[in-house]
Amino acid sequence: MSGLVLCEPTELYNILNQVTKLSRLTEPNYLCLLDVRSKREYDESHVITARLVKKRAGEYLIPESVDLECVEYCVVYDNNTSSLKVILKGDSDDDNTDEGHQGIVLGAAVECGRTLTHLARHPIHILRGGYESFSAMYHFFRTQKIIWMPRELDDFQPYPVEIMPGRIYLGNFRQACDPKIQKDLKIKAHVNVSMETGPFFAGDADKLLHIQIEDSLEANITPFLRHLCHFIEVHLELGSVILVFSTMGISRSCAAILAYLMHRNEQTLKRSWAYVKKCKTNMRPNRALVAQLSEWEKVVLGDIVTDILDPLY
Repeated sequence: MSGLVLCEPTELYNILNQVTKLSRLTEPNYLCLLDVRSKREYDESHVITARLVKKRAGEYLIPESVDLECVEYCVVYDNNTSSLKVILKGDSDDDNTDEGHQGIVLGAAVECGRTLTHLARHPIHILRGGYESFSAMYHFFRTQKIIWMPRELDDFQPYPVEIMPGRIYLGNFRQACDPKIQKDLKIKAHVNVSMETGPFFAGDADKLLHIQIEDSLEANITPFLRHLCHFIEVHLELGSVILVFSTMGISRSCAAILAYLMHRNEQTLKRSWAYVKKCKTNMRPNRALVAQLSEWEKVVLGDIVTDILDPLY
C-alpha cells in the first residue's frame, strides 16, 4: 500500500516533459493523470493527457484501462486543494453533474487519492493548488482534448524542464529555436553551451552567453564557469527568465546548471546532482565534465567533497 504526497506544480510540469528518445508520455505505465473536477469543468479545459474521474454512489470510478500497480506516477488534481487534509466531503450519489460535485470541490483530490493508495505501489501525488494553480503557471498545457492516440503522443514535443520555477529552464537546441516555447515560458536570455548558433539574441551579449565547446571528452567548460554564474545572477536580479541549453540538453547544459547551483547554494556536487536529476531524469554530463565539476566543487567549497568514482556519476 502506498501513501499520499503533495506534488508541486513545477514537479508535474517536469513529469510531463521527461524524455528518452521520445516523450515519456508515450509509455503506458509512466503517468496516470486524474482530474476529479466536474465534467463541465473538465470539458472546458484540463491538463494535457488528464482523464476524468467520475463519481457514482459515493465512489470514484477509475478508468478501466488504468493499472495503478504498474504506473510510475499517479497524479490527482481538483480545483485548488493545497493540503492533504480533506476539507469538505461530497454528499451526492449522482454522476459527474455540476450539482453532484458542488460538495467536493475542496479536498476532492485527497478523497480520491485515499481510495487509490491500496491499488498502487508508488505514492499517489496530489497536485498542490490543483488545476487553478497549474493552469495559471502553465496555461499552454491546458487542453480540451480527451483522447490521445499513440501517434499523437509520439509527436508530442516536450518543453524544457524547470530548474528554478519560472526563472531557469534547461533544454535542448530544438527547444531553444522554437518561438512558441520562448513566448510561453517568457524567455529573455539564453545560455548556449554548444557549437551551434541559435536564432534568438544573436549578437546581443547582454542576453546571450554562448559557451562554444564540443560534446567530447576534450571539452573544457572550466574557464567559462565564473562568467556563467555571473550572467545568470545578473538576469535573475533583472527578473529575466533564462534558458540554458546544449544540442541534446543532456551533457554540456546539465554541467552548466550543476555548476551554477553549486555556486548559488554553496553546495556539493552530489546535492546539486540529485536535484537536477530529479528535474531531468536523462541528464548525463560526460566524464570529463564531471571531473571539472569536481574541481569546481573545490573552488566553491574549498575542498572536494563528492566522490565522483561512485557509479552514480
